[in-house]
Amino acid sequence: MQLFPTEKLPKNTLSGNLIQTLPLMEQFYTIQGEGAYQGSAAVFIRLGGCDVGCVWCDVKESWNAGNHPQTDITDIIRESGKYESEICVITGGEPLMHNLTALCTGLQKAGKRTHVETSGAHPLTGKWDWICLSPKKFKFPLPEVVAVANELKVVVYHPSDFAWAEQFAAKVPANCQLFLQPEWSKTNTILPLIVDYVKQHPKWQISLQIHKYMNIP
Repeated sequence: MQLFPTEKLPKNTLSGNLIQTLPLMEQFYTIQGEGAYQGSAAVFIRLGGCDVGCVWCDVKESWNAGNHPQTDITDIIRESGKYESEICVITGGEPLMHNLTALCTGLQKAGKRTHVETSGAHPLTGKWDWICLSPKKFKFPLPEVVAVANELKVVVYHPSDFAWAEQFAAKVPANCQLFLQPEWSKTNTILPLIVDYVKQHPKWQISLQIHKYMNIP
């Protein structure tokens, strides 16, 4: 599948009184299935566009931003307000390919708690309540994003990924929560390795994609 290059993304910056738009793939209310807020109800806002290109990505249809409608952030915020949970998770794709300042600020003004899930490969925009950094070997995260992560979630696809994870554990803030998560298709072989690793390195926790076990979108 062809990526949608960054420089060709539709413009989505505020200009005068114009309303910012973002390529919205989907917006839905569900249960956070992984990481620090696993099991919590949350509104997910999935944006189109990604230039990281993980071979094991399970939402490759999000990669091309041009396939998804440019949606006013006011409509996105209004839709988020229909649900009880205060948590709104901005994900992708790679959401930081877009300027998220207006969306983040607007959601917070509406009383929502803003979380972003990112590879960290693009500059951080918005002042977030929670930053989940999931670094990828395909495109390294920026140091300035690593430095402010609240949660480090490393997907383990190969045993070499443990050393990769430790590289970033040494760079995130001291209070950052650390998670190792098996890549879904390799769970049976990788999970036992993660269990052993966490027992030897208890600063880490195990993250599982429980929404897949429970068949929750």
